[in-house]
Amino acid sequence: MKYIYGPIKSRRLGFSLGINLTPYKTCSFDCVYCQLGKTSNLTILRSEYIKIGEILDELKEWFENHKDNCSSLDYITISGSGEPTLNTKIPDLIDQLKRLSPIKIAIITNSSLLTDAALRREILGVDLIVPSLDAVVQELFEKVDQPHQDIKIDEIVSGLASLRKEFRGKIWVEVMLIKGLNDDIRHIRKLKEVIDRINPDKIQINSPVRTTSDQGIFPVDKSKLKKIKDILGDKAEII
Repeated sequence: MKYIYGPIKSRRLGFSLGINLTPYKTCSFDCVYCQLGKTSNLTILRSEYIKIGEILDELKEWFENHKDNCSSLDYITISGSGEPTLNTKIPDLIDQLKRLSPIKIAIITNSSLLTDAALRREILGVDLIVPSLDAVVQELFEKVDQPHQDIKIDEIVSGLASLRKEFRGKIWVEVMLIKGLNDDIRHIRKLKEVIDRINPDKIQINSPVRTTSDQGIFPVDKSKLKKIKDILGDKAEII
């Protein structure tokens, strides 16, 4: 299938069936830790990059051919090989998914477009949003996530805080920590202040363990991850 992948077993979401909403590496970030390689289309332009009708046709076919597996799914996850919220038809997809199946819906997003109130309204129908927040200082944000030039971290933070007020489902903030880049304890304390403002249900701490798009990207030592977890508080977990 072109747009449906899995089910895959993940540490975060259990058994999840994935949906890809953009062409390969069409994204608003070019994260140094990305396991999929360099971003080929760095953009904040929203469009119907992949036709939702084609995705739904594949999904219906999958359900028809895997009836015995449906009951084991924990989530249908909107994610894939780029930033899914770039697809303008995401609200139509969410609506149709809810009609097709009672399985919970999750979105994994880099948070970049959550600055847009209209976009936030488009995704309120899901059960879980997993936004990333790797840095809260613009200089570090640019080093780690290498965003499109028009993206500012302060605006993302404001968007996440607004999302928490508007969204009735779960929010699990993911923080990807890289040794020597964004793991300085002074930055972690600033990160905690921002996350406290956002008030997510969980904070999921991650560190790269597979091949990354950039060279010289290393995981944070386990002992330091534990210290960071303690600073971020009871909602934090290392995944």
